[in-house]
Amino acid sequence: MLNKEIPYKIYLEESEMPTAWLNLRAFMDKKPAPLLSPATLKPITHEELSKVFCAELARQELDDTTKYIEIPKEIRDFYKMYRPAPLVRAYCLEKALQTPAKIYYKFEGNNTSGSHKLNSAIAQAYYAKEQGLKGVTTETGAGQWGTALSMACSYFGLDCKVFMVKCSYEQKPFRREVMRTYGANVTPSPSMTTEVGKKINAEFPGTTGSLGCAISEAVEAATSLDGYRYVLGSVLNQVLLHQSVIGLETKTALDKYGITADIIIGCAGGGSNLGGLISPFMVEKMQGKKDYQIIAVEPASCPTLTRGVYAYDFCDTGKVCPLAKMYTLGSGYIPSSSHSGGLRYHGMTTTLSELKDQGLMEARSVEQTEVFKAATTFARVEGILPAPESAHAIKVAVDEALKCKETGEEKTIVFGLTGTGYFDMYAYQKYNDGVMSDYIPTDAEIKKSTDKLPKI
Repeated sequence: MLNKEIPYKIYLEESEMPTAWLNLRAFMDKKPAPLLSPATLKPITHEELSKVFCAELARQELDDTTKYIEIPKEIRDFYKMYRPAPLVRAYCLEKALQTPAKIYYKFEGNNTSGSHKLNSAIAQAYYAKEQGLKGVTTETGAGQWGTALSMACSYFGLDCKVFMVKCSYEQKPFRREVMRTYGANVTPSPSMTTEVGKKINAEFPGTTGSLGCAISEAVEAATSLDGYRYVLGSVLNQVLLHQSVIGLETKTALDKYGITADIIIGCAGGGSNLGGLISPFMVEKMQGKKDYQIIAVEPASCPTLTRGVYAYDFCDTGKVCPLAKMYTLGSGYIPSSSHSGGLRYHGMTTTLSELKDQGLMEARSVEQTEVFKAATTFARVEGILPAPESAHAIKVAVDEALKCKETGEEKTIVFGLTGTGYFDMYAYQKYNDGVMSDYIPTDAEIKKSTDKLPKI
């Protein structure tokens, strides 16, 4: 018999939505190391950063003291179109696994972009509009961020130029067409339309691209066009700030029913959804109030947190962006063309990198065939086809639930279901046909890349 005290879906009222974003860095005793200017190798200033980002977003990026930043009313009104997002009890998955664990997932796919990315896209488009800009440039891996940003720009009447990682551009034509439907210009990266794109193509002939490549092209385009700025869907501290609505809503929903999480799990590429999900829980952990087990899950083909080096590195392949101290595989590392395009980034946000270095969270890497096995199980019993990125979190949630089955522990597991996989059918086809493979880089391959890290 199902537990009738806890509904399948815990919904909050509009009045319970967050009115301010939580700035996780402001709660950290040891702050993440500052971004460095690529020109001077000194901490980057607001003036320097404002040449690339909108002025207000540059301020948010550098702010590590303000604990809560008010969400403008226009953004909160937009959020109401698809928020609050539900916290779902995975009763059917629990039954299928025959586990005593209680499993919950925060579902962020209830919007046309199909993912959590819209939470930050609408904020960044709003500040671009407020500044009077003509448009913005960006990169996208799986296409979720590009889709979300094209929606947000359409809403505010901004031009949107998207550089899409080439392997995703070819694997996900429908995601590309959604962006174009919302008015975005979409270019496969690396392209021959930018100087850095030409250079990367010359150095890596036939490359399928990477997020680092696409970032370089988008930054070059933004800085060479009058009235444009660059926006980013992950990695940056400002993005974690905007995504904190995920964790704040999750915490409010759990508290509403007196539920205490034991394990919190999220997929990790650049760190946006994981950082957003864990933000209020990590604050409690740092304050000694609760000892949550927090797990970042990444692909074995791009094992940034599990096999990378914690050091200063360029945020992009073309080395035009600021340097960040982070777990990195090297800005020149080109991951294999896996089917989790949103997780194919060589580095990790400075905030999560510092938390991992302090031992406040752990990381695991998983192979993509096992990820799609977990995704298929979840889809069959819970009725939602998950994005490949989200399925990394599902895989480890299943692993933890099966551990509870072995030990008899009734732990409460919460994971982030960051989006849907209905535009990822090429990947599911490969899995269903039994032709999906797992690629794990060798130590020598990673060392070859990390040996080229800047000497700082």
